[in-house]
Amino acid sequence: MVSPSSIAGADADIVRERPFQLLLLINVLPPLGTALLSPVLGSLVEPLGATTANVGLMMSAFTAPSIVVIPIAGVVSDRYGRRPVLIFGLVWFGLTGTAIAFVSSFGAALALRALQGIGFAALTPIIITSLGDLYAGTREATAQGLRFTGSGLSQTAFPLVAGVLVGVAWQYPFLLYAVAFPIAAIVYVRFEEPLDETADEGSEAGVREQLGDMRALVAHRRAWTMVVARGSANLAWFGFLTYNSILVVDVLGYTPAEAGILAALASLTYALAATQAGRVADAFDDRLYPLVATNLSMGAGISLAFLSRSLAVAAVGVVFMGAGFGLVLSIYRSVITALPPAALRGGLVSLGEGSGRAAATATPILMGAAIAVATRPLGFEAAVRAVGVGTGLLGAGVGIACLLLMSASPPIRMGE
Repeated sequence: MVSPSSIAGADADIVRERPFQLLLLINVLPPLGTALLSPVLGSLVEPLGATTANVGLMMSAFTAPSIVVIPIAGVVSDRYGRRPVLIFGLVWFGLTGTAIAFVSSFGAALALRALQGIGFAALTPIIITSLGDLYAGTREATAQGLRFTGSGLSQTAFPLVAGVLVGVAWQYPFLLYAVAFPIAAIVYVRFEEPLDETADEGSEAGVREQLGDMRALVAHRRAWTMVVARGSANLAWFGFLTYNSILVVDVLGYTPAEAGILAALASLTYALAATQAGRVADAFDDRLYPLVATNLSMGAGISLAFLSRSLAVAAVGVVFMGAGFGLVLSIYRSVITALPPAALRGGLVSLGEGSGRAAATATPILMGAAIAVATRPLGFEAAVRAVGVGTGLLGAGVGIACLLLMSASPPIRMGE
């Protein structure tokens, strides 16, 4: 029998701890906000009255609200605890996501996606922060990697199911969001605050003082460069998720089910790669080198996928992209949770995740606009390929530039 430590290293024994298990259970839901739609977006155009140019708004509508709500959720969790925010997020995410199956217009679907994004904002950043409360050092990097592995497995299984269900009826994939309700019940009964004293300290501090401390923290170059780098990683990933079905079905001539397989392969790859985050972090004295390498893998991978002429070549590109994404985000999050004092951890993590949401929101809109502009001189197929490659290279380039700036920055010293 293969033990967790033989896969993810000695720190993998955390999988036997109940707080970590519950956080992994909660973590089943947030990745489905976008991954569940990746193989089915093209199938929503006709029944909802959308177009291939604007159906990507189903992604942007979900990610846009969290740009504002994530920082608020982080401050609330620092002051009042992680548990109530997580329970609200689960119930709201499930309720608004499931309701999409019962509407018939594109406008109503977009409105519900925007509301669902509020639920997401109360989940992923708080899960990441809670892991930072519980663990430190390479143990924390392993925890972030294993959490991301859980995200990948969730994004592997559910898109495959969604790709099949959408062939029966377009509404059926959205009913999968109802899994949030039993998870919320379990969390309500079993979950305990990971670090009670953090919540107590946050409650004693005034909101104005706490926000002032956050501004001082983000003014440090080491902090803001990591927040921007965290966001840049989402350019490649959300570029792929948004245009996966259009690339596979409209450009390469395959089926929505095969688009689901490609999305599942991307998620499975990053899930496997993320299990090694602790080992990779431990193997280097400076995390700059693995982070630069993983950014390059991510950018090159999505470029290959969009330049491919067959599903097999696209799959190779997706493997490189997924491996880079799984490692880079796990290590980014480990770095960010270690930068601030505990009382500001939720706030900084939320800013990093808010940066990711901003990139996730802008990417489908800007890619759609760029494809529309490029289609006239290049044709639709060439436009999709060119914009996909450009998106991947931009994400990798911004990430590497931020990492080089961060590495040359002095350590953060609050109060000086």
